[in-house]
Amino acid sequence: MRKLFKFPNPVNETSARLVARGVVLQAILFLAIRQGWVLIPLTVGFIARVLSGPTFSPLGRLVTQVITPRLRGEHRLVPGPPKRFAQGMGATFTVSASVAWLLGAEGLAIVLIGGLTVAAFLEAAFGVCLGCLIFARLMRWGVIPADVCESCNNIGPRLEAALQASSR
Repeated sequence: MRKLFKFPNPVNETSARLVARGVVLQAILFLAIRQGWVLIPLTVGFIARVLSGPTFSPLGRLVTQVITPRLRGEHRLVPGPPKRFAQGMGATFTVSASVAWLLGAEGLAIVLIGGLTVAAFLEAAFGVCLGCLIFARLMRWGVIPADVCESCNNIGPRLEAALQASSR
């Protein structure tokens, strides 16, 4: 049971960026048609990914088990904890947007999903994970303990591996 709720570490960055593309499409759909039901799969998807990575997320499973394995090229692995934090931020935005929508604050829901769309687009298009950047800042400030993400805290081995790979 514990393994079901384990977030992957490391995370395949290609998969993370493809999931972000799916989030962008869902968010744009909501912004275009402004129907509250669109928030359901978006919100449930984020909650599922926070709890277990791709295990309970249909989008996550499609990306990690079907799409990414069929892509050629090198896949870069990145630390999992910042990605989980980013999924948590997405869950916060979508849950808040859903509650706002249900309470009749449609404008607030639209603003929240608009912000989510920008963040997901940055990840999907450019590999810029705003949640990961916030996670790193919180680690520097000591809000998140260093042992939560040892690979985030100690980039030496990653730099060495990158240098070795580039010299081949």
